[in-house]
Amino acid sequence: MASTYSTMLPLGTNAPDFKLLDAVSDKLLSLSNVKAEKGTVVMFICNHCPYVIHVLDEVLAIASEYQLKGVGFVAISSNDVVNYPEDGPEQMKIMAREKAFPFPYLYDETQEVARAYQAACTPDFYVFDADLKCVYRGRLDASTPRNGLPLTGKDLRNALDAALLDKAVREEEQLPSMGCNIKWKS
Repeated sequence: MASTYSTMLPLGTNAPDFKLLDAVSDKLLSLSNVKAEKGTVVMFICNHCPYVIHVLDEVLAIASEYQLKGVGFVAISSNDVVNYPEDGPEQMKIMAREKAFPFPYLYDETQEVARAYQAACTPDFYVFDADLKCVYRGRLDASTPRNGLPLTGKDLRNALDAALLDKAVREEEQLPSMGCNIKWKS
């Protein structure tokens, strides 16, 4: 399990638009379909990554909690499905249904969206304010599959709480996410 760190999209960056297939509904969804009044979380995940598997239940809990506060959530999988078929749309649909994802799970077949967001690993989290400006990028919390620290979602929760209050998250509180690298096509 090789670890890769996120590349930290510059703060203030406008959320890159997209139009991607939702693996569950089989509909094309864009950023405007998933954004919400108070802010939007865009996260890059996949089915097979042990880091994603480790944090997924906490991510689902945070999404369920903060959607009630006016924050939108979307998950995107950008992995090469030729070499990682477990990350393909059919498997995405199965996982999203089994886990009852409260947000769309989109398939980035061309990997253009991952490149636009400068995504490097799974999981990778981005918080955008009501104007779709990046106010946070980084990790969920300090827990990883191997370090034994409890999952709290502290870093993402702090960022969302700050965004809801129109407060900035200090740069030193924005630590890169760590996970499996995005499986780029050859």
